[in-house]
Amino acid sequence: MKELFGRLADGTEIHRWSLENGGTRLKVLSYGGIVQSLEIPDRHGHYANVSLGFAAIEDYVASSPYFGALIGRYGNRLAKGRFTLDGQTYQLDVNDDENSLHGGATGFDKRVWDVEPFTAGSDLGLVLHHTSVDGEMGYPGTLTTKVTYTLTRQGDWRIDYEATTDRTTVVNLTSHVYWNLAGEGNGSVHDHELDIAASRYTPVDPGLIPTGEPAEVAGTPFDFRRTKTVGKDLREAHQQLLYAKGFDHNWVLDKGVTAKPERIARLRDPNSGRTLEISTTEPGLQFYSGNFLDGTLVGTGGAIYRQGDALCLETQHFPDSPNKPEFPSTTLLPGRTYRSATVHSFGR
Repeated sequence: MKELFGRLADGTEIHRWSLENGGTRLKVLSYGGIVQSLEIPDRHGHYANVSLGFAAIEDYVASSPYFGALIGRYGNRLAKGRFTLDGQTYQLDVNDDENSLHGGATGFDKRVWDVEPFTAGSDLGLVLHHTSVDGEMGYPGTLTTKVTYTLTRQGDWRIDYEATTDRTTVVNLTSHVYWNLAGEGNGSVHDHELDIAASRYTPVDPGLIPTGEPAEVAGTPFDFRRTKTVGKDLREAHQQLLYAKGFDHNWVLDKGVTAKPERIARLRDPNSGRTLEISTTEPGLQFYSGNFLDGTLVGTGGAIYRQGDALCLETQHFPDSPNKPEFPSTTLLPGRTYRSATVHSFGR
């Protein structure tokens, strides 16, 4: 179902699509490709929206910390908003102190996407298109992007990303859903149980830029190889936690880049029984523990969002990869197609 969600200041209409399949209910906006809500049942069959967001388009435009959005051209941070390709240095839009974050001040999360619904057998979904012109936010090349949201008959939410360019560029697309499996506005996720299939992570400097050398998670708060609660080690006096005011780091997935999505993380709310399993083709996972939610935002259900009221699990290539040749490459050449896939599977 398609409906008018609101209008931008210039009169542009923003629409919302509502999808339901396999017990999962998904609502998506043409603005930013935003997941405005994602509802799943608990162990008793009671539905709740487990994705943070807003009830009005004006709030997404004015103050959203990327709630539910498609992120591009480059997810995560690039040091000083600069990188060099083929001997030429590019200066990007800087919007995170001295760094560029999530594609700049007007990234893909703030663009209006063309959206078309589809049905394929027992699956259904949306195909989203956006063309980013050469030089937008400082990036070289015209990037043509296609993102497919699929709800399967099992209730999985799958994202397939594709992009092509007419000049050598860099690209790192992801989704920025804030998860609370107890339901948005229902308090902290610190008692959620999490595991991540990664024996290393990338430590950061005070600006949250990776220093370059992955570190072992063993013996640190970053060890989620065995399931533990999100809050178990969150208050440990570890320098990396002090830099980020919690977790806001890239985990180096043990599987690396894969042709098909492989399971890399599982999140569970013990009270409701709801679970989320994530599979991806990507080599990295940014786990962010909602450290900068500060009580100034009122969410979809009318509750104030406070620190730790949600977490993000963003599948990705690593932050600052264009400036770290030892990291997996994010360079895209003309004639090549960027492809990435992530699957979210829900249970109870």
